[in-house]
Amino acid sequence: MLSREDNELLCRVGPGTPMGTLMRQYWVPAALSSELPQREGAPLRMRLLGENLIAFRTTSGTVGLIQNHCPHRGTSLFYGRNEDEGLRCIYHGWKFDVTGRCVDMPSEPAESDFKHKVRATAYPCVERGGLVWAYLGPRPALPPLPELEANMVPEGGIQIFQRECNWMQALEGDIDTGHTVFLHLGGMQADDAPAGSWARYALSRRAPKYEVVDTDSGVMYGACRPAEPGTNYWRVANFLFPFWAMVPTGVLGLEVRARCWVPMDDEHTLAITIGRTPRGTAKVGRQTVGPVETLPNTTDWYGRFRAVANADNDYLIDRELQKTASFTGIGSIFLQDQAATESMGAIYDRTQERLGTSDMMVIRTRKRLIDAARALRDRGEVPPGVDNPEVYAVRSGGVVLPSTANWVEATAELRRGWAKHLDLTRDVLGGVPAV
Repeated sequence: MLSREDNELLCRVGPGTPMGTLMRQYWVPAALSSELPQREGAPLRMRLLGENLIAFRTTSGTVGLIQNHCPHRGTSLFYGRNEDEGLRCIYHGWKFDVTGRCVDMPSEPAESDFKHKVRATAYPCVERGGLVWAYLGPRPALPPLPELEANMVPEGGIQIFQRECNWMQALEGDIDTGHTVFLHLGGMQADDAPAGSWARYALSRRAPKYEVVDTDSGVMYGACRPAEPGTNYWRVANFLFPFWAMVPTGVLGLEVRARCWVPMDDEHTLAITIGRTPRGTAKVGRQTVGPVETLPNTTDWYGRFRAVANADNDYLIDRELQKTASFTGIGSIFLQDQAATESMGAIYDRTQERLGTSDMMVIRTRKRLIDAARALRDRGEVPPGVDNPEVYAVRSGGVVLPSTANWVEATAELRRGWAKHLDLTRDVLGGVPAV
C-alpha cells in the first residue's frame, strides 16, 4: 500500500505539484484537431493539468492555447473574438496572439507602449495524427514529440471519452491484466473458447504468473499461462511515461495502439485511444468491445466526451443479464472499466489497499512515477523519455513462446515499432478480442 504522502504525490497534477511538474516536461495530447474545425472559429474551453485554458484556431490555421482570464481585468477569453491571428477580449479589446503576446490594446493611448509589457500565459501547440499536442513545460527549446507509432500511421484512428476519477486509478486499469478474466470475461468458461486458442489458455488459468521489468520508456510486464505442452502464453504490456498505456490484448507484433490518460485535473481524466482500431463493434458474449457512447459535447469545463452510461444511471447495469449471461451486467468492456475505477471515488485512498502478487505491475509503475517526480524536484533529473522519443516506438500484445524461452529477449523484435510480421494472424485469439 502507498503512504498518504506518496498517494498525494502520485495523484495531484496541478501547477507546482511534483507530479504536475513532471507531466509538464512532456508533450500532452490536449484535444482532437476536429474540436477546432474552422479557422477563426469558436474557441474551446478545456481543463488540462488543473488549469482552465482556452484553445483557438487562428486565421492561418495554427492552434493557440492561452489562459482563461484576460490579464487586464479577468474576463474569460472564451468569449473573445477570434480574428486576424489572435484572440481579442470582448471587455476592452485587448488582443493576444498564440504566444501570449499582447498585439493590440485599443483602450490605451496610441503612443503608449503598455501592450509590450503585458503577456498572457500561452502554451505551444502542434498537430499530428488528428491530435492537438500542447507543451506546458518550462523549456524554451521544446522537446521532441514521442515517436508513438499509433499516432504516426496514416490508417490510425482515435477514440476519446472522459472518466470522472483520478488519472492514476484510470491508468492502473490498463496495466492490471488480472482483471480481464473476471470483469470482462467472468461470464465465460474455458470450454466456451475453441481448443488451442489463446482465449482458452486465458480462461483455463485465471491466475497467471507475472514478471515485471523497467524499460527506457517506463515499465513492461509479462503475464504467463501454460499453453500447449512445452509452450507458454504470454500477455505483454507497457506503461510509458508519463500517462501512456499499451494493453496486452491481441497479438504481439500486429497491434499498433496506445492509450493516454490525460489529467484534466485531479478528479477528471480524458482517455484517448489511438492507432489501428477495429471498425464497428465486436461482441464478447452479450457485451460489446467498441467505442464508448458519449453525450453531445457542451461548452462547460467538463462538457467534453462524457459517457451516456455513467454513475448517475449506474452505467445502465442489467441485473438480469448479470445473473444469466454477463459477469457484470454492464454491456460494454470500456464501461465495465469505467464503473470499476469511478466507483472507487474521485481519488481513492490507497492507504486502504491490500495488494497481492497480481498487482506487481501497478506497484512498479507507481514507484517509477514517484521516483521520477522526486528526482526532478530534488535533483533536476529529466524524466525518462522526454529527450528520447524513440523509446516510445514499442508494441504490446500476446504471444506463445517455448516454455524455456526468456520472454523479454524472445519478444524483442515483436515489440519493435514499425516492424512487419506478415506471418501473424489474429485467428489464434479464438474470437475473443479482449484476450
